[in-house]
Amino acid sequence: MKEKDFIKIIKQTLNSEYIGDDCAYLKDLEIVITQDSLVEDIHFSLNYFSPFELGYKSVAVNLSDIAASGAEPKYLTISLSLPDKINNDFIEEFYKGCKSACPSTCQIVGGDITGANKIFISVCAIGSTQNRNISSRKNAKEGYKVVIIGEHGSSDIGLKLLQQGKNSPKEIIQKHLTPNAQIEFGKLLGSNIKQDYAMMDTSDGLMDTLSTIATESNVLLEIDFDKIPHNPQIEEFENWQNSILFGGEDYGIIAAIPEQYNYGIQIGTVKAGKGVNLKMDKEIINYTKTDVENKIFNHFN
Repeated sequence: MKEKDFIKIIKQTLNSEYIGDDCAYLKDLEIVITQDSLVEDIHFSLNYFSPFELGYKSVAVNLSDIAASGAEPKYLTISLSLPDKINNDFIEEFYKGCKSACPSTCQIVGGDITGANKIFISVCAIGSTQNRNISSRKNAKEGYKVVIIGEHGSSDIGLKLLQQGKNSPKEIIQKHLTPNAQIEFGKLLGSNIKQDYAMMDTSDGLMDTLSTIATESNVLLEIDFDKIPHNPQIEEFENWQNSILFGGEDYGIIAAIPEQYNYGIQIGTVKAGKGVNLKMDKEIINYTKTDVENKIFNHFN
């Protein structure tokens, strides 16, 4: 089972114009809205997540989608399904983490709590689109440049270290536990770019984001691996290049924008064609949509 296949079925069944991007853009209400869920032993483990870190990350992953739409985060609701083992201290620390992840313009306004055999977290985030130009993954055009914000590869390596029972390098591990949503970068592009543009976060992996933009926009993205920002410390680890490309949960942002705007770090260009051409080690490798989907994380495995 693949998440993208399910989304395709849902979109066809509902025949909805709103399903496709990570945020639904409701023009009549001047908002974008998104929802993400985290499931114990699928997306996180209490063996290495503190309640505070879990709350922080639960909010950050949703704010990242709002940021990648170009909107400003405003409101959140949080629903929790909890087993009997959860106590009052867990709830207090969890919500302290949630609050800590919120910028000053955003607040938690409600939610729901129910019982379950494991921890299930579902967060709904709403962003304001007033005076903003909202992005879509379908808007990359020939001649645009591809830019990026945020380091990549650290979260994947941090997770592997945690699963091995290690707690250092702390800087790398913390990128997995408490990622930072690129809110200011998203607001910058949404407030200043006047033309259509494409933007997504890299929550499911950098190559997944590039491939999705290329596929939805029906273009070719030419990318230079050496220009992708990363923490030099990760080069000490095995298959670090693979972590940069296919390891998820870095929560950076990739955008395809007109040439005249100088935002982020340019890593490539948009051209006619299909897929992603990756320049790496003096070679150019073409990745199709299928190539990328076979390498990224599958929530149903």
